[in-house]
Parts: sequence; structure tokens; C-alpha cells
Amino acid sequence: MTRFLNILKHPGNWSLFRSDDRLLLILFAVIVGICSGIAALLLNRGLETMLEWLHEYRVQWWAVFLPGAGAALSALFLDKIVNEGAGHGVPEVIYAVSRYGGLLRLRSSFSRLISSCLTIGSGGSAGPEAPVVMSGAAIGSNIAQAFSLNDRQRVALVGCGAAGAIAAIFNAPISGMVFAVEVILGEWSTMNIIPIAIAAVAGTEVSRFLKGNQIVFDHRVFNIQFHDILACVGLAIFCAIASILLTRAMRVSHHASTRIARPVWVRAFLGGCMVGCIGYFLPYVLGEGYSAIRLAIDGSFPTGLLLITGISIVKIVATSLTLGWGGSGGIFAPCLAIGAFVGLSFHRLIAALWPSVVWVNEGCFALLGMAGLISGILQAPLTGIFLIIEITGGYEVILPLIVVSAIATTLCHTIEPASFYLKDLVEQGQLLRPGTDARVLTDLSIEELLETDCICIHPDMRLSELIDIVKSSHRNYFPVEDRKTGRFLGMIHLDDIRPYLFDPAMHHAVLTGQLMNTRVKTVSPRDDLTEVLQKMDDGRIFSMPVVSDGRFQGMISKATLLDRYRKELMVQTGRL
Repeated sequence: MTRFLNILKHPGNWSLFRSDDRLLLILFAVIVGICSGIAALLLNRGLETMLEWLHEYRVQWWAVFLPGAGAALSALFLDKIVNEGAGHGVPEVIYAVSRYGGLLRLRSSFSRLISSCLTIGSGGSAGPEAPVVMSGAAIGSNIAQAFSLNDRQRVALVGCGAAGAIAAIFNAPISGMVFAVEVILGEWSTMNIIPIAIAAVAGTEVSRFLKGNQIVFDHRVFNIQFHDILACVGLAIFCAIASILLTRAMRVSHHASTRIARPVWVRAFLGGCMVGCIGYFLPYVLGEGYSAIRLAIDGSFPTGLLLITGISIVKIVATSLTLGWGGSGGIFAPCLAIGAFVGLSFHRLIAALWPSVVWVNEGCFALLGMAGLISGILQAPLTGIFLIIEITGGYEVILPLIVVSAIATTLCHTIEPASFYLKDLVEQGQLLRPGTDARVLTDLSIEELLETDCICIHPDMRLSELIDIVKSSHRNYFPVEDRKTGRFLGMIHLDDIRPYLFDPAMHHAVLTGQLMNTRVKTVSPRDDLTEVLQKMDDGRIFSMPVVSDGRFQGMISKATLLDRYRKELMVQTGRL
């Protein structure tokens, strides 16, 4: 691989790919997909090793401290060794795509793999998916940086890394592709979809070559009737409620932990120990929860409506304590487990309420609940649908899957307009999707739009002098400055002097200081262009003076702004 990359670095060896953007991205998509697939498998093997190593100690009383120790080590590793804050990984990737053209540090390609392995392997309630997404995205970003690719190409390779990682860990290429486009990039561009699909296939093939072509969860063939599909409406509501509960529990848990004036590793230890205490009595809530999901889909989970409902709630609490208090990991696996529990609870509820109705096997509702939770908390229905189909092979449940995913996503969006991954970014004004007004204007600055060909005048000048200046100027605006201090005083528009132009007697009687507008709206070079454009729209203004430290710098006009906006939009969308 190293020799291959060195060959590519020589410009003469890949001029064909440089001349065709699509070929270039496809070439690198294969490389990124393979590397992301290897990263996903390394994490998987690491988790398996830790779980096997610690399995014999789970029955000991002191096992309650294992999740705390793992979370504390994870937090120490991130904070002290690699100097990265705790987090889920995916929001950081979206933020990098949104604000920095997909720039990610090299250490992010392995830091979350190690930290999440410590957290999940010790029993923390989290999933490995978000860490491998960040790892794959960082791999794609750094390969793009190594070959000096532009921002748009780098963003595409970040999506390729995320797709390859998800595809490899679930053996699900379509899910990897859809997740990268729907969640990470947020735009369905043909320029991105092709390389992302290639990367997802490459990641999947790496997984199949090293692990075999196996689906994550087996299932029975379900005979779904019309009344089962009708019941899916109620299941979607339950899934939406569980998604909202998990989202808010995570936020409450995080806020509660930050009130404790202790280092992050201490808070992570406390949260992990609480999870360990819960898991001592309910082992189903520990780790990623895949064993419990298999029992649920198979229809062999312990009976009892109250038991399974309680496990659903406790799993939400355990996940909130793990991630909200400083542990490292993702929410994919917990969502799948909680969704399976919610599906079982709902099936057992309707079976108790309508015992005469022949319902489909409860394993089917477990599958549908998994899709409902993923779709609801991520507000990404296609990801939920394709993920469940691919990781179970349950293609016959496609119709109820669509019903549950669509309704759950809609209800969650109504209550929580931003998904779990995007909520903090939206609240902080940091979510700038490619091609949107906010993103395009963020990549522009007032300094590069500044028009400096204005002729400044002084308030003690006579109108006749201003008329001479108007004759030699092509501008309609004339800034007025103090002759001694140079401070900006106001503006004169051509319309302000029009009534006096044809009255020669006024040319020597009127001073410019008498005509200027002293209450003109101004902007600063540091102002946000989105706010500047909003001011222009609100005041129906086409040009505004730019003033810094009381001195006139130039004019910014809507015509120039929109012209540069159009060019920048073409760059970001690849239409040049």
C-alpha cells in the first residue's frame, strides 16, 4: 500500500486521474474504503478480545467497577495522550465537513478506536459504529490532504471513509453509502454518491474477505398481514417516544456530569460504575447489546411485558450514563438494542390487549423497533430502513419498515427539529451544509467583497465641488469624512443632490455637510455576511458602507455579493 501511494504522489504517474475528477475520486475511494474497512475490523477484533478476557470476571462482585475503569481509562487516553475531548465522533465529523472542508487530524483515525474499545469492552453501554465512522472519515481526510486535493474532493473522501467503516462493521454496503450521504454530508450529489458507493463496497469486501460473508443477525421468515402493518403505526409512536427519551436523557446526563467539579476521567469512572451496578442485576444492558438483540429477533427473549419494558428504560439510562458522563462510543448499537426491546414490549402489549388476533412473531416487531429507533434518533429514515434489511436479510419486512421509519422520523422531527447528532451544532450555529446560504456566505468575507473605488468628500465642501466629483465618478454613493480626523460622518447619495443640480444659485450656497445622511446603516469587516445580507433585505438597501474603528473602508453591494455567491456556489457544488 505504501509503495502504491508513493507511486501516486508522482504527478506524472496519475495525470489521467488528475484530468478527470470522477476517476480521481473513484481511485481514492477504493483506497479509503479498504483502510476504513481494516480500521472497523481492528475495533471489532479488539472488542471481541476484551469481552472474552473479562467474561470470567463478570460474576465477581467487583465487576461493577469494570465499566467505570474502562470509561476512566478511555477519558484519560483522549484527554491526556491524544488531546481530544470526549464525544460521540459523528458530530465532530459533520462539524469538520460543515466548517473546515472536511479537515480532520491524523490521530483521529485511531484515537476513538482505542478509547471506544476500552469503554465498550469493559461493559459500557455504547456502540462501535460512531468511533469507526470518525476513524474512516479521518483516514479519508488525511489521504486527501496528503495528495493536496481541494475542499470538495476532501469532503467526498470523508464521506467515503464513513461509508467504508459502516459498511465493513455491519457487512452492509448500501447502509454505509446511505448513512454517509444522508447523515454525514447531507446532500445527494452524483459527484459524491459514486465514490462513496465504491468505498462502501471496498469496505464490505475487506470485511467479507477477513470475516466471511455473514449477516450480523439471523431472523425467521415472517408472514406479515394487513393488521400487522396497521399496528406499525402504534409501534412508530412508541419508537418516537423512546428516541426522544434517549436524546433528552443523554443531554440531561451530560449537563449533570458537568456540574461535578472533577476531572473528566473521574466523571467517566462514576458514570461507568453506575452502569456496572445496573448491569450486575440486568446484564442485558452491558456492552453493545448484540446478544440480547439476537434473542429478541429469534423470539426467545425471556417472557414478561414489565421485564422487557423495564429493560428498555434501563438501557436508555445506562447509555446516557456511559456517554453522557465521559465514556467513548456511539449510539447505533444502543439504538438497535433499545429498538428491539421497544418492539418486543409493543408486541406483548397488543398481544395482551387483543389475544384473539394472530399477530406476526414478536421477532418481526423487534426488527421494526430497531429501524424506528435508528430513524427517529438520527432522523434518517433511509439509513434505518436499509440498515435493518442488510444486517438481518429481512427483505420481506420492507413495507412495515417504511411505515415505522417514516412515521418515527416525522414525529421526532416535529418534537426535536434537529437530530441527536446535529442538535448541538444547530444550537451553536455551526451546521453549514454544502450549497446552503450559510455555508456559501461563510466561505466569503467582507474584505474580498469590498469596493474601494469610492471618492471620499468632506462636510465643508460646497455643492459645486461635489458636482465636479460626480462628473468624474461612476458611483452613486459618496462617503463623508472629517477633514482633520478622517472619521466617517455619513453618506451622500446622488438622489440627495438631484433637486439642487439645476439651480446654479444653490451650488455655492449649500455645503455637503447639510446634505449628508448621518444615520446611515454601516457594517464592520468582522460582521457575518449572512447578517449583512439580512440587513440589506430588511432595509431594502443595495449598498452599505464598511466602517472599521470609525474610518471608512469601502462599500459592499448586494450585486457584488450575489455575483461572488454564485461563483462560490458553483465551486461547492462542483459545477465549474
